[in-house]
Amino acid sequence: MHIVERYLDAMVRHDWDAMAACLADEVVRIGPFGDTYTPKAPYVAFLADLMPKLPGYQMEIHRLVDAGATVVVELSETVELDGTAVVTPESLVVDLDDEGRIGRIAIYIQRLGEPAPSL
Repeated sequence: MHIVERYLDAMVRHDWDAMAACLADEVVRIGPFGDTYTPKAPYVAFLADLMPKLPGYQMEIHRLVDAGATVVVELSETVELDGTAVVTPESLVVDLDDEGRIGRIAIYIQRLGEPAPSL
């Protein structure tokens, strides 16, 4: 299993030690709203606090493109809001460090149901 898949699998299972083992000590996580977490301990603490609070959470990986030191993952995350499953399509751009651990994660979300801007 690819290190990025191990990281995502551990996150979904709430196995914070296994997830942390995939990360470089100075990992930088840039979220879809400009929120940034670095280094490893604050990032893991953020997810350990957030993930158990997400009702009905599910993740589905649609594809993973391994380009060596950079990996792109297309996935969707589902949470329940007011009893309704809300699916968010996302892409993650992951850079690996020289030791093969995750050094940077940038998350991009697809905004469904919003009109395209007029040009």
